[in-house]
Parts: sequence; structure tokens; C-alpha cells
Amino acid sequence: MWMDKLEDGVLRILTPLGPRFVQPSMLQRIYLLWMFRHFHTLPHQVLSGRQQRMIDRLCSNREFATWSRHDTVIIGTIESRPPVGVGGRKKTEREAMSPFAADGQGS
Repeated sequence: MWMDKLEDGVLRILTPLGPRFVQPSMLQRIYLLWMFRHFHTLPHQVLSGRQQRMIDRLCSNREFATWSRHDTVIIGTIESRPPVGVGGRKKTEREAMSPFAADGQGS
């Protein structure tokens, strides 16, 4: 099982639009196997900054697919990946608020 994951495993990322599958490089697969050594699923929020950046880079890759073959071996699953902000930047607290909440604060 470990060898199958190492040879051609994929990373599943759960998004609001449904699961997405990423084919990482060999070095990325090794790192992902270490990340998922105790868990099958991890929330994006519990990952370290380095791990979050790696996942974001994988997701911005053109090989980000919406489907997977039936014989695909899944290395692990990332839950609840937040959407990337406009221009790759994170939203400020004020931008993240609903328009109704922002109106109540006044500026």
C-alpha cells in the first residue's frame, strides 16, 4: 500500500465545488506520506504554514483535476481548503465580513 502511494498516489482536496485531485511530484508524495502518516484526512487549518503553502502551490498547478480514476490510490485528503483571495492575497478582516456587518461598524 505504501509503495502504491509512493509510486503514483494523488492528493484529494475537498472544496465547495466538490473533490479535486492533484498529482504531486515524487518528492511531494514523500512529504505527503509523512504528513498523513497518522491520519487519512486533515483540515487545512491544522497544517503548518509551510504545508499550507505547499498545498496552495499544488492547487494552483494546471494538473488540478475534478475527477479521479477508480484505481487511483489516495495519499490523503485535505478538508475545507479556504479559497485563495484576489491576486493571491488573503482578505483583510473587513473584506471577509458580510456587507451587512461592515455597514454596522461605520467608517
